[in-house]
Amino acid sequence: MTMPLDDRAVAGRKVYARNLGVEPAEAERLMTERAGAVFTREAYVAAGGPGWQSTALTDRDRSVAIIAALVAQQVTDQRLSVYLELARRNGIDTDGLTALMVLLAAYLGQPGTSAAMEAVRRGR
Repeated sequence: MTMPLDDRAVAGRKVYARNLGVEPAEAERLMTERAGAVFTREAYVAAGGPGWQSTALTDRDRSVAIIAALVAQQVTDQRLSVYLELARRNGIDTDGLTALMVLLAAYLGQPGTSAAMEAVRRGR
């Protein structure tokens, strides 16, 4: 069953609030400030879909997948830090994140993963 877009946006806003560790209104403010209203709405609709709403994946699973995707794109700024923190809140400690970076280095190479490792160490 497909969720209407407005319901998906509401569900997605809750996902972003949870991931950022803030209330939904604060997530809205932060997202709109960073990316603008149009982009934020689209991000909420996407996050309200099956990728974030399915019970087939846990938030731990999702955080690992997103970390891998961000590192593959050499994103090591605050966007990566949000998902490193989500991973920590969902039971992945620094040793686990280090092992993930080592694994990713074998497939992605050293430049992006070494920068991501710095982000892991900053968040300890």
